[in-house]
Amino acid sequence: MSRGRPARLLYLGDVYESGTAAEFNDNYTSVYGRERRTTTPTPGNHDWPQHREGYDPYWAKLTGRRPPDHYRFRLAGWQILSLNSEGPLDEQSAHQRWLREKLSGPGDCRIAFWHRPRFSAGSHGDQPDVDPLWSTVRGKVRLVLNGHEHNMQELRRRDGVTALIAGAGGHSHYPLEEDDPRLAWSDERNDGALRLRLRPGRADYAFVAADGRVLRRGAATCQS
Repeated sequence: MSRGRPARLLYLGDVYESGTAAEFNDNYTSVYGRERRTTTPTPGNHDWPQHREGYDPYWAKLTGRRPPDHYRFRLAGWQILSLNSEGPLDEQSAHQRWLREKLSGPGDCRIAFWHRPRFSAGSHGDQPDVDPLWSTVRGKVRLVLNGHEHNMQELRRRDGVTALIAGAGGHSHYPLEEDDPRLAWSDERNDGALRLRLRPGRADYAFVAADGRVLRRGAATCQS
């Protein structure tokens, strides 16, 4: 990842085991420290229970303020939304009201990322409680990026959305139901990351193993 000099690193959640300050300082910094100043995070289920002690102060020290539970930024013609799968997601929550407002414009040149995937062929399986996020973004975003499963998955396009799961960051591997018909591609053996190359109207993506091998390539186009 560092050799590729990414403009941004999307942290999809979970510093093990409990997201404490010590674990962020030891585990995250030791592995991803070179990229932490370009990191845009979203909390995982291992981070959130102690986020005030670990996740919040860790990112606040780098940016000068507590990270919002949800936020957006723009990059290379795309709107990118960091959402929180671990907080309140009901229709009247502040999160959902904010999200509906940010998605009110035309087009689908948007990427949303949060931790636990709505749909997965991994051992955690589907996560029905995050359906409010999926229901709100479908038709409004082109890509959804998730972690949680310790493997890599590309799911077939659904509701106009391609979902990509990139959870093979180094903490063990989880098995997959490789015959799940929703899968376009998967890998449960390699550590690796998802690389995105963005330009207006197009996102090229690749799952890349830790040794540099490109395991899978794809692309998504969008309309403004």
